Amino acid sequence: MQWHLPISIKSPARKIAYQDKILLAGSCFTEHIGKGLSDLKFDVLQNPHGILFGVDAICQSLEDYLSSRKYTVQDLFHLNGVWNCWNHHSIFSDIDSERALEKINNSIASAHSFLKQSNYIVLTLGSSFCYQLTDEAQLAGKKNGELVANCHRAPASWFTKKLLSVDWMVERLGSCITKLREINPSIQVMVTVSPVRHIRDGVQENNRSKARLFETIQQLEEKGFPIYYFPAYELVVDVLRDYRFYDIDLVHPNFAATEYVIEQFMKICVETSSQELANEIKKLRTAFRHRPQHRNTSQHKEFLQQMFQKATQFQSAYPFLDFSAEVSYFSAES
Repeated sequence: MQWHLPISIKSPARKIAYQDKILLAGSCFTEHIGKGLSDLKFDVLQNPHGILFGVDAICQSLEDYLSSRKYTVQDLFHLNGVWNCWNHHSIFSDIDSERALEKINNSIASAHSFLKQSNYIVLTLGSSFCYQLTDEAQLAGKKNGELVANCHRAPASWFTKKLLSVDWMVERLGSCITKLREINPSIQVMVTVSPVRHIRDGVQENNRSKARLFETIQQLEEKGFPIYYFPAYELVVDVLRDYRFYDIDLVHPNFAATEYVIEQFMKICVETSSQELANEIKKLRTAFRHRPQHRNTSQHKEFLQQMFQKATQFQSAYPFLDFSAEVSYFSAES
């Protein structure tokens, strides 16, 4: 008996290999995919601006990386005891403005360099909603009517919320893709829609928001933009389709759901030899994280020796991957 609806997922024109560099940007679901790939030793840079949900925010971040933008103190504002930037997540906020700027500009510089060498960029679109500053937000950084990526717990009266039009998103994303390929002609652009449901917007409003994202992607494809769509949203909402695959808030996919999506991503988007290597690395990483109850048994020491040999063999066979942490740990413990 069939218990779920299978979906057919096409593979990208060129599949990911371990030698590739992958930049990921977008919603919190980006973090799950990025962490999964990073844990398997793929060369990943994720969310150099921090978590971003809106298409406007993601595009602004890409334009910053492409131009290697330098932020100044005029781009910051002081609120609730810390310096913030409207274009960045609060992980960049700091009680000292110079430290905030240092974190922001160092991250952009790293992203600019990484992007020029990247083989893939994965964009996870979270929402079509945007937030515009009102005239009540009399702060530095942006003017009345400009869009912000993060509200930084500012009063609600400082913002006007609206849905971005499909035409606006197609134009902005299309422009970013064109600029990306100008500085890196071989880069492959992957796009996905986050399965995280923005229930605070309202159920109907969330569905309208996601629908506009899907239409934007469809129009980009119809206009001939070289993008590959990976159906993370459909895998969670249509294939798994059960609240047991969501966290306690019933909004965020849980560990089982995100692992399933990562498994499908590996199966569809990663070349066979790299999949096989990833499976072996996963075993090594599981052993690396294991903390035994009895460390001094002969069986455990033998296990550590085996893992040390495997880690050194990996490091020798794949010098472009970093197994120094595993080699050091198994050597010291054994």
